[in-house]
Amino acid sequence: MTDQPWPWPAGAATGIGSLPGTDIAEAQRVVLGELPALPHLPELPARGPGADLVGRTGGLLVELPIELYAARWRIAARPGRDLRRARDLMERDLDQLAEQAEGYAGPVKIQAGGPYTLAASVELPIGGRLLRDPGAVRDLTGSLAEGLRGHVEAVRRRLPQASVLLQLDEPSLPAVLAGRIPTESGLGAYRPVEATDAAVALRTVVEAAGVPTVLHCCAPDVPLEVVRAAGAVGVALDLALVTDLDPLGEAIDAGLGLLAGAVGTAAPPAGRAPTSAQVADRVRQLWDRLGFPRRRLAEQVVVTPACGLANASTGYVRAVLAACRDAGRRLAHE
Repeated sequence: MTDQPWPWPAGAATGIGSLPGTDIAEAQRVVLGELPALPHLPELPARGPGADLVGRTGGLLVELPIELYAARWRIAARPGRDLRRARDLMERDLDQLAEQAEGYAGPVKIQAGGPYTLAASVELPIGGRLLRDPGAVRDLTGSLAEGLRGHVEAVRRRLPQASVLLQLDEPSLPAVLAGRIPTESGLGAYRPVEATDAAVALRTVVEAAGVPTVLHCCAPDVPLEVVRAAGAVGVALDLALVTDLDPLGEAIDAGLGLLAGAVGTAAPPAGRAPTSAQVADRVRQLWDRLGFPRRRLAEQVVVTPACGLANASTGYVRAVLAACRDAGRRLAHE
């Protein structure tokens, strides 16, 4: 679709990232089967350290090795076993992707932690989060930018006909901006980061990656102005957490794409995932409340689960991804 301004086909659906289990081959089969229009590289945190969001992204950093210490990630003096494990897991995942998606020619989404979620999670060698040291945050941002440039190239080498879409996971960003990240003692909090500074750092990463980027934040108060200023093409959020429609409407009106988290990540008491009609209705109702024409809906919006599905059952995961896929198709054929 040459006239499609967003880097996904109309009526697309995708996953946010994490899935249950430890079998990457099976996880990729599920994703490629259920989400053919916009598959993503699955993440399996149940495999242990190095497969979690922070460790997985830490493995991509350039000249900034990380290690586990007392069950927390911190900057290391030199590369070690923990870093090798994280990089080996990623290499295995990319090899599986190349094998199972051979010849794939559409968009494929990859995910990585953003600079502020990393800075709020990774500790300095002397103690305390990187967030306490603006210079360390700048170094981290530059290292992540360079690492993601290489990661995108690694995906392109394996899937030369595909187009890459990057998702930056920033669940901690609202707390970082509001000064709500607690210090180690729990008695205080790190000073807030200015929104303009955050936008500059995020833009550094987005521009270095060199591919369309969406910012994912499954927390309340997603800073949409920062997302837009960072140069992201879209935002991924949980529809259940959207309380103020005006900022979202302004962002969409300005051309920001929306990855609409329309299905809960935990199975309801009855144990059944919502139907595709129910998922489509939820997205459509939000769109109508925002006051935009229906013809733009399927083009500008991608249907997704509300967040990662690592804690869900395999059956629920399949049902949720299928419901998202079929909801996207419903919206495209209205």
